[in-house]
Amino acid sequence: MAELKEGDAEQLHQEDVDIKGGGVSDTLVPEERQPAEDDASSASSTVGKTETLAGDNDAKPSTTTSDRHISIQTKLEGLEVLTDLNGAGRKACPLCPEEKFKACYSHKLRRHLQNLHWKVYVEFEGQKMCICHLPCRQLRPIPSPNGEQVPGRLVAHYHCVVCSVTIARKTDMISHLKRHVNKGETEASYSGSSDVPFEEPAPSGQAYEIMKELGTNVQLMPNHTTPQKTDTYFNRKMKTNRQLVFCSLAVLAEERNPLESLDAFGATGIMGLQWAKHLRNAVKVTITDINEVCVKMIRENCNLNHIRVEGSRGSSRVPDGGAGDVDGVPIATVEVAKMDANVIMHLRSFDYIHLDPFGTAVNYLDSAFRNIRNLGIISVTSTDTGSLYSKSLNVTMRHYGSNIVRTEYYKELAARMVLATVARAAARCNKGIEVLLAVAVEHFVLVVVRVLRGPTQADESAKRIRQLIHCQWCEERVFLKQGSMVEENLYRQLPCNCHGSMPGKTAVELGPLWSGPLFNSGFLRRMLFAAVQHSMEDIQPLVKTLICESECTTLKSSVHGPTALTNQVECGVVIKVQKVEESGTADHSGKRKTGDEPGNVVKKLKSDGSLEHPAFYYGIHRHSIRGMNMPKLNRFLQYLTEAGFRVSRTHFDPTGVRTDATLDQFKSVLTKYSVPTYTNTTATQNPEETVRAME
Repeated sequence: MAELKEGDAEQLHQEDVDIKGGGVSDTLVPEERQPAEDDASSASSTVGKTETLAGDNDAKPSTTTSDRHISIQTKLEGLEVLTDLNGAGRKACPLCPEEKFKACYSHKLRRHLQNLHWKVYVEFEGQKMCICHLPCRQLRPIPSPNGEQVPGRLVAHYHCVVCSVTIARKTDMISHLKRHVNKGETEASYSGSSDVPFEEPAPSGQAYEIMKELGTNVQLMPNHTTPQKTDTYFNRKMKTNRQLVFCSLAVLAEERNPLESLDAFGATGIMGLQWAKHLRNAVKVTITDINEVCVKMIRENCNLNHIRVEGSRGSSRVPDGGAGDVDGVPIATVEVAKMDANVIMHLRSFDYIHLDPFGTAVNYLDSAFRNIRNLGIISVTSTDTGSLYSKSLNVTMRHYGSNIVRTEYYKELAARMVLATVARAAARCNKGIEVLLAVAVEHFVLVVVRVLRGPTQADESAKRIRQLIHCQWCEERVFLKQGSMVEENLYRQLPCNCHGSMPGKTAVELGPLWSGPLFNSGFLRRMLFAAVQHSMEDIQPLVKTLICESECTTLKSSVHGPTALTNQVECGVVIKVQKVEESGTADHSGKRKTGDEPGNVVKKLKSDGSLEHPAFYYGIHRHSIRGMNMPKLNRFLQYLTEAGFRVSRTHFDPTGVRTDATLDQFKSVLTKYSVPTYTNTTATQNPEETVRAME
């Protein structure tokens, strides 16, 4: 019976190989096709030929339906049906040769099928590919020292449900199936007897998915979540990033109208389409991508949202009338170009540029600052968290030229490192920057800066790039003062005394980093108004936290009070901030006043230095005292405020506290209001231990 089962398995496998080889035989002439079929039928006795036919891992799925391999089942009962477990006597395993697993009784065979074959299955579209030990896959003969060929041993393997190849490792099979998904080959060729109905693939080979975000519809490919395997990458988790960028553009659109904006890395075009659909004629949107597939997808998404497409060659395309337009008139116009980001930024000038490549954006900063208009805005999104968060120090030095270590404030350290790189790129073009926003949430770091033209502005920005002295024992930190310092004097700048009490080198020099402020409170308030106006409830709590963090206060009146409606000064430009209901009639020219010369701008920036928020923050759990219960975070912020320190929470760390107090002062307040962990009963029974704990 075991020999019969083994023969059936070989026959089924040979049928699978013949089906896969059918794609090759179709290309032969009729006279040559019959000999090829005869050779394939005689290959059942030659394992090497079978392995050659089944070794192509990237074979296309066959549309011919046939019986699937016996190792591919949907339930465990499917394996048990292959042999009569209810009958008496010994029975052989249908997936193992007799020399590997001898015939046994039903109870032992059931455990064997469950533990050896079923538990290690690979699932794909409801089909479970169990491991197979039949002689379907055999290693090549190994030459011996005597010159004879030693036959290869049998290898346990999986049968692919899509293309019938045999793969030994489970991880390799999972990767093989992912390649099928990325190519759009998701239909199994063995679906004739499976539970999943077989459907012919789409003519284009891709099944599109429609996704709606912020009132904008985009088409997505099945592999849109794998950036290494797809051309039109789309990440749903970047919704917060897209909304923050949109609000910053909406603020700039109130200052100058119309303005030219650039989405340098379009992919699906979701960000540029949101700009055009909500801001309409206030902005002229240009979406570029170097990939032809992305450009085609962006054009299709424009038609899906009833937006006119203007190509780089001057041609325009008007979509058909629909619900989003009136009498066939498009709601907005977008220019779509197939061009490298560096090239288009060198050729044209823009008021707003957004850089969001996959990874670091350092390769595009020089081009972005070359032709950006005065008082324009550049937003940079970096997703290379490995180099930003001190996991790949060699990559950090290569991309950003900074020396960093893992600290409790590593997210703010990453934001300041990106800003230092941006400031150096701007200074090379004789431009300075003012930081409007720096956010590090989830897996990205977003910085938004305003560009100030002139060598004076560039010098002032360059002066804010400094080294940071970090204590490796207590994690106290302070920016190095300007001027050359000897190594012994570095420790004197730290407020802590770890150098005198601890052996060895206690402090390290990090950087260069941006030492200036990370936020502009006036710009953030206007971003909040834009978020309310466009119904972006997801980022409103984050923007409110940023406003409090920019002013280093916990008062909610700083966000909702009367001061939120007063005029704000940004880069010497007086901007009137009105309520959301009156924003439609407001006149935001965004031009300089006649008395504001470039020198006066620098003086105003210097005069506002006293209002800058403190650099970095302290983690309350990192500096907690063992054996003591800390106060609640909001209560602790109140204690620090009563002690005379500026204090606020930070978006970088939910348990972090941004304050101008030193670490020793921070710990003293924390110790003062912390209580021991003992109970009243323990204190009554052991008064001596209570006194020692209090001491």
